[in-house]
Amino acid sequence: MAENMTLDYKFLKELTESFGPSGNEKQVAALIRAYAENFVDSSETDTLGNLILSKNGAGNKDQAAGKKKIMIAAHMDEVGLIVTYIDRHGYLYFSPVGGIKEAELPGRRVMFGSGLKGVVARERKKNEQGKPMGKCFIDIGVNGEEKAREKVKEGDMAVLSGEFVETESHIIAKALDNRVGCFIALQVLKNYQGEHDLYVVFTVQEEVGARGAKTAAFEIEPDLALIIDTTISYDTPKEEYRTAANKGVAIKAMDRTIIVSPKIKQWMTDTAQRHGIPYQCEVISAGGTDSGPVHLTKGGIATGGLAVPVRYLHTASEVAAKADIEAAYALLSELVKNPPEI
Repeated sequence: MAENMTLDYKFLKELTESFGPSGNEKQVAALIRAYAENFVDSSETDTLGNLILSKNGAGNKDQAAGKKKIMIAAHMDEVGLIVTYIDRHGYLYFSPVGGIKEAELPGRRVMFGSGLKGVVARERKKNEQGKPMGKCFIDIGVNGEEKAREKVKEGDMAVLSGEFVETESHIIAKALDNRVGCFIALQVLKNYQGEHDLYVVFTVQEEVGARGAKTAAFEIEPDLALIIDTTISYDTPKEEYRTAANKGVAIKAMDRTIIVSPKIKQWMTDTAQRHGIPYQCEVISAGGTDSGPVHLTKGGIATGGLAVPVRYLHTASEVAAKADIEAAYALLSELVKNPPEI
């Protein structure tokens, strides 16, 4: 690998433990802004809530030819729940915000922005086959609707609650999708010393349709965009030839929203090979990332995608391999130094 880099994961812990469901990313943005204030040239928040940090390149500003605007995008939001109804017992009914599987929620703890915690349960109803069919609700440990309304109201959001665990080789946490991408992008920005202008956008509302990235790309109009996100880690024997943990950073070829330009994909893989960075190819038939709306912005933007394989996505116990995180950091660092001719 190009750099023998060991990342300090303490800040990743702070990022994953922050509250930031789609549309409510302010706590995450404030944490990132404070962390980066001493090594960026500009910092702004747009109307949607995207945090845009930039560092000027060392190239001669009088020489327009050759100096590019490079944009890295990583979404801040995590999947969550939104309260839709409070019943007379004080139980909170909800709808999912983003791709969260309701069937997997009973028994899981959740946390509101106030710090209030609750546990998800399911009504004791079954269909004719004896399978559970009741709706899920959140129990916050109160007696009745009046007490519940002192703490929560309709429209309040909650996220999954999970402890951050660092092992010798892996990270276990909630919201690795995509706080790990935010963490990698921050480290790249912190250490960047290239000749091109670098913009790092921490986007909002990716989990509900990649909304923030679209407006940020329209405003910046970069020459090149690189999206850093997570992808599913397939670790069972029958799926061993798909993206998986400990096989390197995933370089996107296609998802539901983008087919990456062969030129961009080749440049990314060539860079990984040249610097000895382990990588794998990502092809997914469902779902997408910020790369979808970004590459369609204005007259079209050359866009590539990187991802860290994560097990148990959209749960309170997502798992990523440190080796893959460090490979993603190493490759993204090299890519922003030497963008291709577009």
